[in-house]
Amino acid sequence: MDASLGFRTRMIPIILVYILFPSEFGLLQFGSSLGINYGQVANNLPSPTEVVSILCSLQVTKTRIYDTNPQVLTAFANSSIELIVTVPNDQVASMMNPSQSLQWISTNVKPYLPATRITGIAVGNEVYTTDDDTLKANLVPAMVSMHSTLVQLGLDSYIHITTAASLAVLETSFPPSMGSFKTELAPQMSQFLSFLAQTKAPFWINAYPYFAYKDDPARVELDYVLFNQNNGMVDPYTHLHYDNMLYAQVDAVTFAIARLGYGNIPVQVSETGWPSKGDTNEIGASLENARAYNRNLLVRQLKSEGTPVRPNQKLEVYLFALFNENLKPGPTSERNYGLYRPDGTVAYNLGLTSLSSTSTASISLTSSASPANKMAFESLRNLIIVCVVVIHALMR
Repeated sequence: MDASLGFRTRMIPIILVYILFPSEFGLLQFGSSLGINYGQVANNLPSPTEVVSILCSLQVTKTRIYDTNPQVLTAFANSSIELIVTVPNDQVASMMNPSQSLQWISTNVKPYLPATRITGIAVGNEVYTTDDDTLKANLVPAMVSMHSTLVQLGLDSYIHITTAASLAVLETSFPPSMGSFKTELAPQMSQFLSFLAQTKAPFWINAYPYFAYKDDPARVELDYVLFNQNNGMVDPYTHLHYDNMLYAQVDAVTFAIARLGYGNIPVQVSETGWPSKGDTNEIGASLENARAYNRNLLVRQLKSEGTPVRPNQKLEVYLFALFNENLKPGPTSERNYGLYRPDGTVAYNLGLTSLSSTSTASISLTSSASPANKMAFESLRNLIIVCVVVIHALMR
């Protein structure tokens, strides 16, 4: 399905309300800065080609995968979806060797360009919160080696190198202005931030307000973590107001980075989400809360919001995750972060039935039907769009 599905106009604001097929369809639109993580720790997912159709129907323009699966890289060709690929943690050490780095990029990245729009390489995932000190020490040298390979191949202006960190790298995250990295990580973080500054790459953080609520529901307000209406909090030092925890977490990272002397590195959210199901002791893991968190985050993205510290810089976010993954270890919640079930049906309806914008308007439908069945509605959908626009023009 064409990623450009939907009508856009730059001349007038339009409000589109869908009441058709209420039992089967719900309106969903992903903003240009909202990406999605496509995990594959499962044995029952749709084919990569079907996945691309789903992503295009959602108008997703950015996706992150946790490997370099050749079938996935091939399926994404000519889709216009920007793709982040990953060097697994167990391969990080080998990337320090320039010849190994060259072989990896020549095998897993270069052959798929430019048809597949690979725009980033994540070297490892949450390395700084592992117990492997050798892995931590190897991370930046591996990134330096891989960046040198990109320069050698003339790809460094198209592909950035970074890594995703867990929020647990912070010693202090509240209030945001007191954000600081753990003391034992400061030397490695300084080295990492120097690399990001030199290569103009972003700092990626995996941030989950869900965990803060689950661990302390008596003190953490649910509406605050779900982006619902609430009184929020005011940072006593900056006097900035926060009405949701995700933005506070991002700004805490921004302050931690600034404390090490790097004030201009952008912070982006490489993972965030909410589980729709959990074990009895996983407080807050529910379909209702997952729907609220992801819906409200999507609405914020449509507004092109930045955080209180950087209000004019749209926050880039990658939602976790596209699918429920049945082979993920750990508690039940780990297997229930997906917007979709493995059969291609929606896990829950985000319920967006009206969207408006001062500069653009577009629509896209999610369906409880399979990806193949969704294709059958494309002609009807396009006809409806044309009718709405014509009616709007006649009313003027």
